[in-house]
Amino acid sequence: MKKPHWEVSDELWAVIEPLLPQRQRRFRHPGRKRLDDRLALQGILFVLHTGIAWEHLPQELGYGSGMTCWRRLAEWNKAGVWQRLHEVLLDRLRAADALDFSRAAVDSSQIRALKGGPQTGPSPVDRGRSGSKHHLITEATGIPLAVILTGANRNDVTQLRPLLDAIPKVRGKRGRPRQHPDVVLADRGYDHDKYRALVRELQIRPLIARRGTEHGSGLGKQRWVVEQTFALLHAFRRLRIRWEVRADIHEAFLKLACALICWRRLTSCVSCS
Repeated sequence: MKKPHWEVSDELWAVIEPLLPQRQRRFRHPGRKRLDDRLALQGILFVLHTGIAWEHLPQELGYGSGMTCWRRLAEWNKAGVWQRLHEVLLDRLRAADALDFSRAAVDSSQIRALKGGPQTGPSPVDRGRSGSKHHLITEATGIPLAVILTGANRNDVTQLRPLLDAIPKVRGKRGRPRQHPDVVLADRGYDHDKYRALVRELQIRPLIARRGTEHGSGLGKQRWVVEQTFALLHAFRRLRIRWEVRADIHEAFLKLACALICWRRLTSCVSCS
């Protein structure tokens, strides 16, 4: 029988466990025994995959209370666990020759933010309702390299340089780590000469469709991978609507989801080799 998506395999746990901060147990006043980290992670993944409210996390699954898992998600995000996990998996993908830095694609996707909070704004495509944007950059095959959260009213082009700067230095091979692609592809929403110049400062060639020109530039034949990755991100139901008032909690879910997409690609590479 196939295991649920939120169950943490031994292989994935072997990658995540060394990244978790160690807590010293108090012996004089120990208090209640801390929930096992692996069970807490499975509770977090259950919420990420199903989109269920924290308080509705089924107790019979043994993942602890929703509040316990919420605290662990926030604690680990503050400690940089999800970012480091993403970087470790990118390193492994590069070591397996599964990363293609010849080009990258950027795009954004809007979601509703029903409870408001930081990094929200009136959505220009949703009658001014409160919303957020996911800004994403992927390498040539669709592996997520970085993701940024902003308000829904933030112009896409303003996040082009921040996305490129957010790509971690990817190791995995001898020599200097790789951080930037050779080319970045974007649609007409990123058409601005000022930002083209900012991209060229990083020794990256911008291929951005011009406004006012006919459709059929051909960039879509290579840019579709970022749309595919958005579909994978939003397959995690918790990312379809922003329920979190705190921006750092939603960003934690975003980074964790990117890491899981990298893990799937890595395991498929290993199984095919």
